[in-house]
Amino acid sequence: MTKRISNALLEHFADFLAMQTGWYYPKEKQLDLLKGLRIITKEFGFNDPEECICWLMSKPLTKKQVDILACQFTVGETYFIREPKVFDALEKNVLMELIRKRRQTDKRLRIWSAGSCTGEEPFSIAILLTRMIPDIHDWHITILGTDINPLFLERAQTGIYREWSFRGTPFWLKENYFRKTEEGFYEILPQIKRMVKFQPLNLVEDSYPSLFNDTNAMDVVFCRNVLMYFTPEQMKNIVDRFFMSLVENGWLIVGSSETSHILFSQFVTVNFPGAILYEKDTQERRKIRTMSSGSLTPIDAFAAAFSMNPIYYYKPNAEPALQFHPSPAPPVPVKSVQSEEPVPAPVPSRENIFENAMSSFEAGEYETVIEQVTQVVHDTGPDAKLITLLAKAYANQGKLNDAIQWCERAIEADKLNPESYRLRAVILQEQGNTDSAVTSLKRALYLDSNFVLAHYMLGNISYQIGKVSESRKYFKNALDLLKRHKKEEILPESDGMTAGRLMEMIQMSAMMKEHNA
Repeated sequence: MTKRISNALLEHFADFLAMQTGWYYPKEKQLDLLKGLRIITKEFGFNDPEECICWLMSKPLTKKQVDILACQFTVGETYFIREPKVFDALEKNVLMELIRKRRQTDKRLRIWSAGSCTGEEPFSIAILLTRMIPDIHDWHITILGTDINPLFLERAQTGIYREWSFRGTPFWLKENYFRKTEEGFYEILPQIKRMVKFQPLNLVEDSYPSLFNDTNAMDVVFCRNVLMYFTPEQMKNIVDRFFMSLVENGWLIVGSSETSHILFSQFVTVNFPGAILYEKDTQERRKIRTMSSGSLTPIDAFAAAFSMNPIYYYKPNAEPALQFHPSPAPPVPVKSVQSEEPVPAPVPSRENIFENAMSSFEAGEYETVIEQVTQVVHDTGPDAKLITLLAKAYANQGKLNDAIQWCERAIEADKLNPESYRLRAVILQEQGNTDSAVTSLKRALYLDSNFVLAHYMLGNISYQIGKVSESRKYFKNALDLLKRHKKEEILPESDGMTAGRLMEMIQMSAMMKEHNA
């Protein structure tokens, strides 16, 4: 780089990146920004970095440009079992209790590694679960790894690592779960590799939680050393979405340098030896904390402030507990008035009811959706649109048996709605009932042969069960159908996914699948 970039232009470019991607480069990080600029200037075919910056800022970034920028401005520093005390708390407390409870019910676990980089973190989780669950083949386990950087995802899909990825790890890790290649690298065993699903996801732009991209009803979300790269506003938005992505009593795990009483105030902070984790409290206890934040005595005000984000200190062989006792509200004086004819409240239309329920759903208030819609269906009879939303609310809580029952009722109410069959397929697949999921998706295509989301799902499922040629066919069908849409057009029933974004996901997914074939 022969020409010095002015500080003003560099700050302007940092602001542009923050607005377009959410990546945060304050003045103290300008050196990192300059290092990346040295590379992307050549990547984009420029000799002058200022000319490259001005070209990039001339219009909104394209997906291809974001991918190139992500390859330089996202950090790939990771290794297996990073921060052992975090994994120790995860194993001995979080997972042990989850496994105990789920063993008595549906034997199902869902864990998401957001910003999974080259895959060391989600594979570490898979290895940990393999060691903890002797009958793991009887379980339905989802481990999702997502990242914005396509090069990281490609490397993660290979499952091949250098010696550097094992620094500080116990000796048994390489010995038991990897095989040494002829080139001297280490390839993870196939049974571990199959446990993790990788897919592209932009934490700023993409929608989550979503049944569509499998980011709903998570038991644990890892997002370590990722939030620090976003603007404060984007950080809050991402944390709010993680909160909605978790089931009640689910856990958020962030980097040790990212812990914050303010940023994670909607969670319960739990201190374990050497690690701080964040738990999503139950809705009932969240209501109590909300009630406690009104006008209170000084003593109660202190308790309420504490309850907004209580801190539990882990004690061996003792379950932490915190009870809330909100002060009773003072009696409201009753005025004596002359009796008048009651004015009947206007009866809301079905459309208004649906819009209100959808607003609650998008805010992550799934219990509110269930209460509202169940009552309406009970009072006024079945409505396929409302019942489908009710099924989604149950699914986002991880209550799959309830979700599938309401999905069947939605189909009874409207047997010709292909979306109900696709939703049923999503739930069936999560329950491990792949054959029935495929049947349901084919029924959706029988009703609407142009249903692009059904083609996309069948492409993924076909690949998972080893039908590679069928997978290619369904992906091609989906791509052909997407070409009929404008790239910025939001696809129906896709949780906000645009046609262009789905096309990019299919192309990247197909490329990674071909690489592993």
